Amino acid sequence: MPISGKHGHLRVLVKVIALASVMFTPLPVPAQGTIGFDVTSGTQLGIPQSSILTIQPERLYSSSAYGRRVARGLEADGAVLTAENRRIEAELRAEEQMLAERRLSMEPAAFRALADAFDEKVQETRRLQESKLREINSVGEVARREFFRLSLPVLQQVMRETGAGAILDQSSVFLSADAADITDLAISRIDAVLGDGAPTNEDVQQ
Repeated sequence: MPISGKHGHLRVLVKVIALASVMFTPLPVPAQGTIGFDVTSGTQLGIPQSSILTIQPERLYSSSAYGRRVARGLEADGAVLTAENRRIEAELRAEEQMLAERRLSMEPAAFRALADAFDEKVQETRRLQESKLREINSVGEVARREFFRLSLPVLQQVMRETGAGAILDQSSVFLSADAADITDLAISRIDAVLGDGAPTNEDVQQ
């Protein structure tokens, strides 16, 4: 007989575990227009099309060597967390079953004490695993922000070379010529400068 009432928090933990199993959805995308690079002021409507470049921020990041390295790291960390969650789930289910089997042979007060302790253990485990999930997501978000920060000089150089006044998120542009999209060019330039962004031996020693 499963433990009922407020002691059903194991069900909540199972949901958390299921969430972790499919946790690697794309990281939240900033609102349209928040990723843009403009080194001039007063860009007006009607400016010649050749003066505006477009870019696909998500593809720029996910297809870069830097973004692929980060994705591999997050996937590895997620696999570890998923395996840990499954192990914990099995252990808690076994403990819940053991308590259910002992229920009829125990005094109500004694059983209640054990059930309360189990309930607290499940809740604390859930909080801990959720914290680990948030930490993994935070690592990905920080890496993403750092990528765009480090990419800015490269994109500014592309603007200088083309004479463009702005680089816009392609998803926010109603109509533009395919030639205006510099995503592939930017990826190759950024890869040449940043590589995959992995710390070097010198960085680790510092």
